[in-house]
Amino acid sequence: MVSIKVENLVIKYKTLNSTSIQRNFFQKRKKRYTYTAVDDISFEVKKGEIFGLTGRNGSGKSTLLRAIGGMLAPDSGKVDLMGQSVSLLAIGVGFKMEMTGRENIYIAGLLLGFKQKEIKEKEQEIVDFAELGEFIDMPVRTYSSGMYSRLGFAITATLETDILLIDEVLSVGDERFRQKSYDKMKQLITNKEKTVIICAHNRTILEELCERVLWMEKGKIVKVGNVKEVMDEYEEYMHR
Repeated sequence: MVSIKVENLVIKYKTLNSTSIQRNFFQKRKKRYTYTAVDDISFEVKKGEIFGLTGRNGSGKSTLLRAIGGMLAPDSGKVDLMGQSVSLLAIGVGFKMEMTGRENIYIAGLLLGFKQKEIKEKEQEIVDFAELGEFIDMPVRTYSSGMYSRLGFAITATLETDILLIDEVLSVGDERFRQKSYDKMKQLITNKEKTVIICAHNRTILEELCERVLWMEKGKIVKVGNVKEVMDEYEEYMHR
């Protein structure tokens, strides 16, 4: 059964000409060019599958995840989640910076479609997992990237959706919390009803958790298939 279907997806960004930013700043008409971050991509993920996503920085992985998560509208093509709920776990996404960590738990939960009563029932579990101490009642703008990651992971892992998208966060934070997050991920993915896409460079994480992996380069798919085969080719490519 298909859980995620991506068809001919194209996402473009408009940006200033990188060679003349200062000059463009003073011009009445700024010269812009279009950058294609995701270039006509199609693939499917089965229900209950743990699917990997890899590629160099700037290859379009995070843009693809944000499109699947509904945060970016495609220029063409479509993403079909078959009516399922989805959450995206990524650094720098989703929190209101002036609000406290505790307040952000409720905001995130409501955005994911949970009722306030349901969030209240999970609140202490989220707080305990995040291990932020008194910082849970301080503005998120005061958090380090590691603290931000802890709270984001705790919310997403506790308030479970049908589809979970994870963007690099398993490599953030201290060693003990990384292991704790990794163990929680393994626990979550034993649920055959949950579909997960993990974006990572770490081969060990991809090989231990994923069934297949998609390799992206310059917005296009290079290869999709068995994790070992794809990662062997990807690493050989990177070493050239």
